[in-house]
Amino acid sequence: MPLDVTTIRAAAAGEAWALEKVIECYSGEIDRLCATTRKQPDGSVKTVTDEDMRQSLILKLIESLPRF
Repeated sequence: MPLDVTTIRAAAAGEAWALEKVIECYSGEIDRLCATTRKQPDGSVKTVTDEDMRQSLILKLIESLPRF
């Protein structure tokens, strides 16, 4: 669901509720970008989310909002 202008402006102003909505809106894309595959000891491949990368992307998103 797209974000409305009011939410974007509130997020740019630092409102916590709006920041949560922005992160929620982009969480699927962030998770997709942070997905990595790892080979398991039994030879199978497992897709996991790199949490460090995920937190880094969320931080960059929050830092860029005031310039929006």
